[in-house]
Amino acid sequence: MLIEAPLDSTQIDYLKNLGILSSNEEVTDSFKAGEGNMNVTLTIKTNKRSIVLKQSRPFVAKYPQVPAPQSRIEIEYKYYKIISPDNLLACFSPKVLGYDKEGWLLVLEHLNNGGDYLGVYQSKSILGENVLDLLLSYLKKLHQLPVLEFPDNMEMRKLNHQHIFILPFQPDNGFNLDDVQYGLQALSERVKKHSTLKAKINHLGEKYLSKGKALIHGDFYPGSWFSTDSGLKVIDTEFAFLGDPEFDLGVMLAHLKMARVPDESIQKVIQDYPLENELMASYTGVEILRRLFGLAQLPLSLSLAEKEELTNYAINLIMNEKI
Repeated sequence: MLIEAPLDSTQIDYLKNLGILSSNEEVTDSFKAGEGNMNVTLTIKTNKRSIVLKQSRPFVAKYPQVPAPQSRIEIEYKYYKIISPDNLLACFSPKVLGYDKEGWLLVLEHLNNGGDYLGVYQSKSILGENVLDLLLSYLKKLHQLPVLEFPDNMEMRKLNHQHIFILPFQPDNGFNLDDVQYGLQALSERVKKHSTLKAKINHLGEKYLSKGKALIHGDFYPGSWFSTDSGLKVIDTEFAFLGDPEFDLGVMLAHLKMARVPDESIQKVIQDYPLENELMASYTGVEILRRLFGLAQLPLSLSLAEKEELTNYAINLIMNEKI
């Protein structure tokens, strides 16, 4: 059954039959929980508590024209379950309250007074050194987990691969970037016509699709970092797989750069978690370029000149493989 807000009596009965709601639990309110990209996410308030329901559809919730595997919600469920025995990682994660595989429905605890860090692109001050330290602690612990088996999540990786390594660099990809910011379409031609750069990006994309040595989050950016009354949480783990730790850290570094976090803070992150610099630099550069010229746009408050500077920075990272 599809779950939509506001819940009707049929949906409430469905949740009670699953045991997600108790027989004497009354729903007092239900509404969309934030602006998630991938899944339908609802906050459900009852006379006893608040919970969050996440349900996957056979398409991306924010972009219904983009097909996506419904099994992604099972990946998120398995990710939370596999990291739950680790006390540190469990502290960073919402508690799993239930899962219905047939309905592709995940039930999570409600995170009180929670909000993501997407505002960092307008004000880097909301991301203090303490937050960066916590994020690094999370990644280090995650990447060190002795995980021998985890679903390859290949359908989600293929989807991500298209939107990170392929589509942003195709001349006729259907994205009218001038609708985002006039002049951005012309700026994108710099990477779309750079054959050597695109060859390196294609090679990196092949590495992304190969099996790596560590469990990675797969989408480690400010939209997946959540500030709550009970501390920092890391959410939206449906892109997880066994891959390169450098991918997670490279994505994080790319978003710090786009948020204009000072270079000394970025260098401190690199020094505190030293990984293979060349690989990390390439992943960082590609993430910057795909966010500038791809479908998954960010709320960046940057001028065209600043985006041109970022473009040059990203190209240099990929071509010189050093950050």
